[in-house]
Amino acid sequence: MSEAQHPLRIQELVVRYGGGESVISGVSIALDSKEIVGLIGASGAGKSTLLRAVQRLVEPESGQIFLNGVELTGLPPRELRGARRRLGMIFQEHALIGRLSVMENVLAGTLGRTGFWRSVRRRFDPEDVQEAFGLLERVGLTGFEDSRCDELSGGEKQRVGIARALIQHPDVLLVDEPTASLDPATSVRIMSLITEICLERGLAALINLHDVPLARR
Repeated sequence: MSEAQHPLRIQELVVRYGGGESVISGVSIALDSKEIVGLIGASGAGKSTLLRAVQRLVEPESGQIFLNGVELTGLPPRELRGARRRLGMIFQEHALIGRLSVMENVLAGTLGRTGFWRSVRRRFDPEDVQEAFGLLERVGLTGFEDSRCDELSGGEKQRVGIARALIQHPDVLLVDEPTASLDPATSVRIMSLITEICLERGLAALINLHDVPLARR
């Protein structure tokens, strides 16, 4: 399969910190639509670094990263910002703004197409607002739209993060330890939700996990 047919393809990626020993050494991964790949390893093994390198938040020393056939490793900043909109990120620590409502946090995912000042002034497109309502229903948060995010449980916060990532209209989800702070039952529900959504929407996903039994599910 060619690069253009893979939503995400990583080829011989090498990342070093400070010019020293490799954190990532020669990693190659090709993801198809609806394919979910788990990254398993001990803390410090470079799993989170790989997700950051895909977004070019960490610059690789060598190798190539293709998103829908476009080589991210060679893009100038403006084009890179546009390409990143097709990468939805779900964070271990949620990365929500606690004083804002659930709805406002989800709509923050539209920043790439709404623009900074319109987002700051909360001038969101009606279509995006309607989509946000639908996404909150899908992740099981109907009725939470006006709740402050700092009043939510860990599982509820992670569901907000999933909805925020989806409203970007990504082709690939990058998921960093989504269950690290959750109890076992909630962890299973969150992973099942991510898996179901990837299959429904035809998304590829690269998921950083430390829980081997959960990854095998």
